Amino acid sequence: MFTGIVRERGRVASFNGGRLVVETSVGADVGDSVALDGVCLTVVDARDGTLAFDVVPETLARAKPFRAEVNVEPALRAGDPLGGHYVQGHVDGVGRVRSLVPEDRGRRAWVEAPAAIARYLVEKGSVAVDGVSLTVAAVAKGAFAVALVPHTLEATTLGSLAPGDEVNLEVDVLAKYVERLLAR
Repeated sequence: MFTGIVRERGRVASFNGGRLVVETSVGADVGDSVALDGVCLTVVDARDGTLAFDVVPETLARAKPFRAEVNVEPALRAGDPLGGHYVQGHVDGVGRVRSLVPEDRGRRAWVEAPAAIARYLVEKGSVAVDGVSLTVAAVAKGAFAVALVPHTLEATTLGSLAPGDEVNLEVDVLAKYVERLLAR
């Protein structure tokens, strides 16, 4: 489990044959879970400032392609502060940045979301965008807005987003459980 509070931006060193290698100062051991752009992956090798992961077809089918930089968050450990919201690292789908509008020193990002994801979004609810825990600022048909504060723009890859870019989306798992329980 994760919180959506990104520890750092890592650099993709290589991605060959399903093996993804990321340069990062985040410490992890083989077998540990680490989220990259909101995708929960298992460390298969850790050495010399790099972490390696095996990326399977299921992941590639559900998530956007990895860019040169990725948001890195190690799994939550007992006693760690929560800070964000419960994030599983199970990407629900891919959205697309519609627009980025300056707001004071931050930005308002409008993101188009598939209907299967948009139905779970509520104003002032939580959403993970490329693994970053954010509060939904507004909801419109097929899209939602988030306010990106200066720290988020600097500390995560969200600061380099441009209109048209794809982003990984994970909705609040509690919304999915409520829907499932009500359907019964």
